[in-house]
Amino acid sequence: MSTSLTESGASAGRSHIADAGPHALCAREPRVPAERLVAEMVPPPRFDAVRFDTYDPDPGQPSQAEAVTVLSGFAAGLGGAHASGAGKRRWFAGARKKNAPTGPRGVYLDGGYGVGKTHLLASLWHATPADPSLKAFGTFVELTNLVGALGFQQTVQTLSGHRLLCIDEFELDDPGDTVLVSSLLGKLVEQGVALAATSNTLPGKLGEGRFAAVDFLREIQGLSAHFRPLRIDGQDYRHRGLPAAPSPYSDEQVAKTAYATPGASLDDFPGLLEHLARVHPSRYGALTEGIAAVCLTDVGPVPDQSTALRLVVLADRLYDREIPVLASGVPFDRLFSEEMLNGGYRKKYFRAISRLTALARDAKALVEQ
Repeated sequence: MSTSLTESGASAGRSHIADAGPHALCAREPRVPAERLVAEMVPPPRFDAVRFDTYDPDPGQPSQAEAVTVLSGFAAGLGGAHASGAGKRRWFAGARKKNAPTGPRGVYLDGGYGVGKTHLLASLWHATPADPSLKAFGTFVELTNLVGALGFQQTVQTLSGHRLLCIDEFELDDPGDTVLVSSLLGKLVEQGVALAATSNTLPGKLGEGRFAAVDFLREIQGLSAHFRPLRIDGQDYRHRGLPAAPSPYSDEQVAKTAYATPGASLDDFPGLLEHLARVHPSRYGALTEGIAAVCLTDVGPVPDQSTALRLVVLADRLYDREIPVLASGVPFDRLFSEEMLNGGYRKKYFRAISRLTALARDAKALVEQ
């Protein structure tokens, strides 16, 4: 299984100073086979080695230590006859009906950005006593894309034999997603699949401020009924006690670093934003495959909300894969307008700023080499 990744020799979005040497994200057109979408539903590289005992709870936030205790117990309770790997299921295998459980069949990690929710979700995946083929981990957008690739019924059959489904960055951005995910999770819970999710929004508040959530109250309440909310308080650990992120560099510094860094990419930011509109967000991980560092020139404020939401997904995939980001232009905390930062997607934008700032800090070492 592999990604089909084509790169054209020239791209309208490619920087004029990148005629040779670095890769160009704007020249990449990834195609991800459906079977890879399923096979890669595992924690991303940044969270491959995390465990509950590597989580560092803030002593001033008791909810963090409590979350570790609750999730450890939840994982321990997910053992079962087919969790050892016996009778391993094929990804196109038919569903085996189970008795529908009563009460919440999942946990929902609610909290601000940077409190370690993804770390805890990945730790739960690792701690659950089941073969990796019986556990799935993916972002919300990856889950909805899986439905698009396989179809609803085949997705239910593919996931119904799993012991656990972990959904990171659970956000409902439109009514269609609300109905789709409500129906999907309802079917999986009927089949005995346990659920775990992270979000910056309580399950009963999903969609609030983005669409007429009151019109879909039944679906939202149905989603909420599947989960036990687990609040995690705290400050953004990515910037706890660390120096401020480096200021943007000049175009020349960015280009020089891109050429000096094997595997780096070099793009101008406006062109990259245009390219993201032509690539489905579920392919942004594949878009960055093999990239050692992302170098961007002419970074400026994002022009509209649709573009901003695509950039959020890219920031998440870069962070998951621990890819440093070196940029010229405006600082990352000026990417989104005040209106965006005060709107329904504000928590997404603050998360993106936090993660991009952390990756910019990582990129500082590349310039100093």
